[in-house]
Amino acid sequence: MNKNELVNNISEKSGLTKKDVELVVNELLDQITEALKKDEKVQFVGFGTFETRERSSRTGRNPQTGETITIPASTVPAFRAGNKLKEAVK
Repeated sequence: MNKNELVNNISEKSGLTKKDVELVVNELLDQITEALKKDEKVQFVGFGTFETRERSSRTGRNPQTGETITIPASTVPAFRAGNKLKEAVK
């Protein structure tokens, strides 16, 4: 499912216009992004938690040349599923 399909499904089930639903979905994603930029967690009880994790630097290889390179440390977004979501997917 992509974002347009999600907007269409929510619009059909809620009776709201696609424009209103798209506005809410976009704002939700923007708020999650802003919180993660500030290194804050976003938790939806039962669904899951969006958070950031630190990746340490490591060595790798350039696949074209085979040369050893150092991959720098970075901060990456992560999602940890909640219990209700895990049970629903089983």
